[in-house]
Amino acid sequence: MALEDILARQREFFSTHATKDLAFRKRQLTALRTAILRHEEDVCEALREDLGKCAFESFVSELAFSLSETEHALGNLDAWARPEKVGTPPALLPAESSIVPEPYGVSLILAPWNYPFSLTIAPLVGAIAAGNCAVVKPSELAPHTSRAIAELIGESFDPAYIAAVEGGVEVAQELLAMRWDKLFYTGGSRVGKVVMKAAAEHLTPVTLELGGKSPCIIHEDADIAKTAKRVMWGKCFNAGQTCVAPDYLLVQESIVEELLPALKSAVREFYSANPQQSPDYGRIVNDAHFERIASLLKGEKVLAGGRMDAAERYIEPTIVSGKDSKLMQDEIFGPVLPLLTYATLDDAIAFVNRRDKPLSLYVFSRSAAVQERVIAETSSGGVCVNDTLVQYNNTALPFGGVGPSGLGAYHGKASFDAFSHRKSVMNRSLIENEMRYPPYQDKVLALLKRFRKLLG
Repeated sequence: MALEDILARQREFFSTHATKDLAFRKRQLTALRTAILRHEEDVCEALREDLGKCAFESFVSELAFSLSETEHALGNLDAWARPEKVGTPPALLPAESSIVPEPYGVSLILAPWNYPFSLTIAPLVGAIAAGNCAVVKPSELAPHTSRAIAELIGESFDPAYIAAVEGGVEVAQELLAMRWDKLFYTGGSRVGKVVMKAAAEHLTPVTLELGGKSPCIIHEDADIAKTAKRVMWGKCFNAGQTCVAPDYLLVQESIVEELLPALKSAVREFYSANPQQSPDYGRIVNDAHFERIASLLKGEKVLAGGRMDAAERYIEPTIVSGKDSKLMQDEIFGPVLPLLTYATLDDAIAFVNRRDKPLSLYVFSRSAAVQERVIAETSSGGVCVNDTLVQYNNTALPFGGVGPSGLGAYHGKASFDAFSHRKSVMNRSLIENEMRYPPYQDKVLALLKRFRKLLG
């Protein structure tokens, strides 16, 4: 079916108002949940083929997360969709005012390759919960998972309601040239700008989930052993191909000599002395990304790791000196971690603030004062204290960037909000106030001014 035909059919279906019925939305969310469970093994195998993901990583970050979002929406949809009563100024009484969430209409969801299943399904949950029709385009760089998603959606939904469209850049460009009621994109900032330009052509609301260089500040009072394990777990999960992975370390000078051996020890504990042989360590998604990371490592001062195998697209967990490193220019998106040092917390905060606002910021410290200063004096999409990545799985926390790291947020209720227009509604009484009609008289204006003064 041609893309224009899919869009036309979805517009026609949306115009029936069937998607606005809460019972209908719940049935579709239930159908999605059932389909995820039915295709669990197929999805895991596809993720192994595309990214070398082990079953644990696939379940935790892709399947369980998608199910959690779906079940959370099912359990809370009634409350989310309920009109919100708000106040009315005395001068406008008698009246009732409320905010009514309504679906945008037909949405386009462009998904990335690094978590190709969950980052397709999670925004789709929001689109369904909010009452939209949707077209999803999985990433062609994860072809096995793209096929699994297309089959799952094709079996579960009428394409006049939810459709999956596979293809490469040409398909994405064709989709972006069309007029949608909502655009949702997850990926890099370069393509994010293209998506935002396309949205501007039709003044389409857009959510951009991008990335950037997420810093990890390690204060001298941090628990070294636990910090090392949590940092390297977050960096090595999915072979570092995570938008919220710690992208570089800012370590207080006094603890560098103690921390570096602990970081190396954590990698050995997780993946043995040879991570290439570990069944739990993933691979780089394709040859182009492997070559990109390998080229970044050329000429760098390697502090730990550094071994590579192009045939397997394997890159060992690697720590490099971040001083004067080209790795500090752009997001790495791989298992390479630059390490820089700082003298005082003022220095660390200033270093972070000189750069683009990141998607996530991590701080490891036992001091509440240090934690509070970092949270208060830096800007980022989100902050996690004394751990990495785990904040992403909290459905109660909106997830999104700020500035170059993104626009808008989702997860849990924020996903519902991302695909909803908050419509303002005022219902006025028929009791009439003749003073508002011409001809106006000075005495009426004076009365209004006195009334306003009384209200403060």
